[in-house]
Amino acid sequence: LENLSDAPFSGDEENGGSEERKTEINGNWIPATSITEAKINAKAKRRLRKNSSRDSGRGDSVSDNGETLKIGVVPTSPKGKLLDRRSRSGKGRGLPKKGGAGGKGVWGTPGQVYDVEEVDIKDPNYDDDQENCVYETVVLPLDERAFEKTLTPIIQEYFEHGDTNEVSEMLKNLNLGEMKYSVPVLAVSLALEGKASHREMTSKLISDLCGTVVSKTDVEKSFDRLLKELPELVLDSPRAPQLVGQFIARAVGDGILSSTYIDGYKGTVDCVQARAALDRATVLLSVTKGGKRIDNMWGAGGGQQSVKHLVKEIDMLLKEYLLSGDVLEAERCLQELEVPHFHHELVYEAVVMVLESTGEKTFKMILDLLKSLWRSSVITMDQMKRGYERVYCEIPDINLDVPHSYSVLERFVEECFQAGIISKPLRDLCPSRGRKRFVSEGDGGRLKLESY
Repeated sequence: LENLSDAPFSGDEENGGSEERKTEINGNWIPATSITEAKINAKAKRRLRKNSSRDSGRGDSVSDNGETLKIGVVPTSPKGKLLDRRSRSGKGRGLPKKGGAGGKGVWGTPGQVYDVEEVDIKDPNYDDDQENCVYETVVLPLDERAFEKTLTPIIQEYFEHGDTNEVSEMLKNLNLGEMKYSVPVLAVSLALEGKASHREMTSKLISDLCGTVVSKTDVEKSFDRLLKELPELVLDSPRAPQLVGQFIARAVGDGILSSTYIDGYKGTVDCVQARAALDRATVLLSVTKGGKRIDNMWGAGGGQQSVKHLVKEIDMLLKEYLLSGDVLEAERCLQELEVPHFHHELVYEAVVMVLESTGEKTFKMILDLLKSLWRSSVITMDQMKRGYERVYCEIPDINLDVPHSYSVLERFVEECFQAGIISKPLRDLCPSRGRKRFVSEGDGGRLKLESY
C-alpha cells in the first residue's frame, strides 16, 4: 500500500515520459522526431519530382535536402532569380511574361500599331508654333577641297557610263553653293587629260547641265577661269590652248555660250595661251555656216561609231600611210579611233592591199607597219590572229580578182613569221593552191615547178 499512489503512472513511467520516445524499426531504435522529418522530406521530394516532370527541360536539379538548384548558378547567390522572367508560381511554361510586351525598354507585342499622339494644349510645355514647324535636312555647302574630292569620282564614272541624267541627279543632291561655275571647269580639266571621246562626252555634259544645275552665267564664268588657268594647264596638257578653244566653239554652237563672248576679249588678252585658244575658237566658228551646231567637234569615239565609219577611217589611214610612210603617225591615228576590239580590220585591210598591189614597195611598207604595231603592243596577238584568219577564209574570193594571190599570200605570211609577227601554228594554217600543171600534152608527165 505504501508503494501505491493515485498517479496513473509509476515513477519509472514518469521518468520515462520525460525522456525522448523511440520506435523500433528493423531491430534499431530510432527517435520519433527523425521519422517525422524524413516523412516531410520525402513528401517534398515527391512534390518536386512531380513539378520537374511537368516542367522538364529547364535545366533544374534537386539537392539532397530537397531544394531546387539552377545549373550554372550558385545556390547561395541571390542573383539566381534576379533576371528570371518565368512565372514565380512554378506553374508556368517558361514563356516571357505578357507575351514579351512587358518589361523595361520593350516596345510592345509584335504587330502592335500606335496611334498618333495628340498634342495636349494644357501641357505646360505646349508651344503654339510646334504644330506648324517643318523639319528639313540641312546640307552644308561644299568648300573648294571637298568640291574637288566629291565631284572628281562622279565625272570619272560618267566617262564610263555616259549618262548625263545620272550626273544631274547626283549634283542636285549636293549643295554646290557658289561653286556651281566650277563644275564645267573640273569637267574640262579632266577631259584635257583624257581621250577624244571623253572630250565629246564633256561637251554633251555641259550642254545638258546648263539650265538645270548651272546657268549660262556660270558657263561664261567657268570659261573665264579656264582661260586664266591655261598657263598651268599647259604644263600637264601641251595642247590645252587648242582644246579649250574647241570647247569654247562647241559651247557657242550648242547655244550655252553667247556668240559675243569671244568679241568681248578682243584687244584685252595678254596671255599667249589664252589668245591662242580664242583664235582657235574663232577659226572653228568661221568655218561653220550661219552658226550651225558643231556636232562632231571631237569625233565619235569607240563603240559609238558605226562599223562602216570605222572601216572607212581605217582604209583612209592605210592609204595615207602608203603616201607618207610615217609609222608613228599611223600608230597615233589608230589609237585615236579607240577601237582596240576592231584592230583586226586593219590587219585584214593591210594584207588585202599587199595582195592587190603590184610592186614591192607596198609589200615592205605594210610589213614594217605591222611589225611596228606588233612590237608596240598596239595590236594584240588575238587581233592579229583574227585578221589573218579572215584573209585565209576569203582568199578563194580574192583569188578571182587577183590570180596570183595564193603565192603572194604564202610569201607575205612567211615574211611575217620570220619577223615574229605571227606564230608558227598561224603560218601553217595559210592555204596553198598547188595545181598540177603539165608543160605540154606530150611531155611525158613532167610537172611545172611553179605552183599557183
